[in-house]
Amino acid sequence: MIPRKKVYMAAGYNTVSLGTGRSEFNPKKPRPGLEHYIKEAGTETLKIIGGPENVDEGVIGNFMAPRFNKQGNMPGFIPYIDEGLQWKPAISVEGACGSGALALMSGVKSVLAETADVVLAVGVEVQNTMKAIYGADVLAGAGWFQKRKNGHAYFFPGQFSDRAGAYYDKYGFERTRKGFARWFRNAMENARLCPTAQEYENKVTDPEALYLSREPNGKFFVDNLTVFDCSKVSDGASALIIASEEGLERCGIDKKDAVEVVSFAQVERNITNDPPDLTELTTIKKAVHQALDSAGLTIDQLGTIETHDCFSIAGILAMEALGFAKPGEGADFVAEGHTARDGKIPVNTTGGLIGWGHPTGATGVHQAVTILEQLTGKAGAAQIEISPGKPYGMTINMGGDDVTVVCIIYKRG
Repeated sequence: MIPRKKVYMAAGYNTVSLGTGRSEFNPKKPRPGLEHYIKEAGTETLKIIGGPENVDEGVIGNFMAPRFNKQGNMPGFIPYIDEGLQWKPAISVEGACGSGALALMSGVKSVLAETADVVLAVGVEVQNTMKAIYGADVLAGAGWFQKRKNGHAYFFPGQFSDRAGAYYDKYGFERTRKGFARWFRNAMENARLCPTAQEYENKVTDPEALYLSREPNGKFFVDNLTVFDCSKVSDGASALIIASEEGLERCGIDKKDAVEVVSFAQVERNITNDPPDLTELTTIKKAVHQALDSAGLTIDQLGTIETHDCFSIAGILAMEALGFAKPGEGADFVAEGHTARDGKIPVNTTGGLIGWGHPTGATGVHQAVTILEQLTGKAGAAQIEISPGKPYGMTINMGGDDVTVVCIIYKRG
């Protein structure tokens, strides 16, 4: 869908993605809670826009605070960010790992509905509050929980392990694993360029060799994936504003420091059904092509993409869903370096979910902040060259196993 009036995003901020891999993370010591991350991300964004008086509404994207943190009523944390936000409307939204992008969509719709000119959007998750095996049970809520008893102990790694196994059977094990290894390498190399990334301190000299040194083993994890194929268990938050032209002016932000929302698509698949094809991300395919077609754009006009690589197989399948590779050739496309930061289509330039981290409710907002930084030239050491002939960025945020998908296309304001 193309917005009927101009809508922008600006003033992005990411906290550190905290978890295994960060030197300051210690599971045996107290760590910051949900409130800390919300306040940090929100406060830093308010500093950029001139304070809370410029905000009309707030929205928080979060997946499982009621279980990870025993906390509900998330809208009440918007005024916690700053007393100047007291008495302003706020809501929270949830769509599993797609909650962050749903927060963005809520802000976009408020601006289009003209109920707000400036919406503060925050995505947050704090999930290192329990051991991974118990956290897997919480995260299983992103799927149809009626199937939990028949699923793997690590439910979602099991779901995507099944996808990887189907891909191996159809297109070849060794060939696919080479693509996975390059995906892992790209994630580590990109994360090392971003100070807030969970793998920022990663010093492995040959990530591809490390990846290929470990074969999948269902006795220890899942049948078709290793831990190197998986996104991180992370604590963190991201924030930005969604604004009209009037809103940007009110906040004193020049359009060149913002990105315009060119088009978007929000698509849902029936959660009670199995995926129609394990070797295709059908919902992502529909969402990205709806967004591209409505804007009259092709994939060759995209300068960079942030895609939801909760597992490496999801990254490979996203390249096929977009049309960069034919079915079965996504692993080859990645193995050949086309998704590297200097490749045909730079993907996940700060590490993605595997390298930067995956605080589930924050991921969709983090993706938008990364695109904002890249398109405005403010990505620091992680900056890539944005060609004048490829001025657009895209985010793909997925909740569950290809159930809730939001795709947004951006250009510099």
